[in-house]
Amino acid sequence: MARVPLEMENAGVSYLRIGPGFRMPFGHRHKQQEEVYVLVSGSAKIKIEDDVRELKQWDAVRLHRDTMRGFEGGPEGAELIAIGAPNTGPGDADTTQDWWSD
Repeated sequence: MARVPLEMENAGVSYLRIGPGFRMPFGHRHKQQEEVYVLVSGSAKIKIEDDVRELKQWDAVRLHRDTMRGFEGGPEGAELIAIGAPNTGPGDADTTQDWWSD
């Protein structure tokens, strides 16, 4: 999370790296923060509520604060940048373990 080192007042930014075929073990949603994810390399799947979408390099997805989401890395893995606003800090996310199961 680069929010603190960059002294961001109104937004946050994070870098995510997901291994090949790795599925995040939880889904999450936020109470206040909306997010935009940009896939900068590799490929991935994103599950948004009940919908699964394929992402390729430079795809961007905006998610409303109340939307449950999770990621799975593609065959070569994935690197994403996440931008969130407003800057809410810790405690804004609700997580659900094993949310994305086949």
